[in-house]
Amino acid sequence: MRFFGYFELSGVGKLFGENVLTLRSERDFRRIYCNGRSYVSFCVVVYVKNNFGKMTRLGITASKKVGNAVKRNRARRVIREACLGCLRGSSLGGVDVVIVARAKTASVKSYVVKANLVRLFEKAGLKFSVK
Repeated sequence: MRFFGYFELSGVGKLFGENVLTLRSERDFRRIYCNGRSYVSFCVVVYVKNNFGKMTRLGITASKKVGNAVKRNRARRVIREACLGCLRGSSLGGVDVVIVARAKTASVKSYVVKANLVRLFEKAGLKFSVK
């Protein structure tokens, strides 16, 4: 178990590299949903909340509204690929980010989701380098 700023990191993985940790606990997701700011596009919803640390923590969700298991997994894969394109080699700073898939996410390409994520990250005031 590791401590990260004021928060305990018990269920966190390193899927996105050394600068971005993966959110896994339901408590963290609920905290970000309730206390974070939301930014909406046609294919994703982004929730952002400061975590008073130095690392970015990222979570991806897809509810049953997206479709069956195949569509939900495709939506998560598309979002993950778009995030890897956005965040590779950079960090957003001390923020928690939850990206929620919408019904159209499973049917669009990852470059469309990446363009929407870049726009929403800029709207949220997050600084990163796009390659």
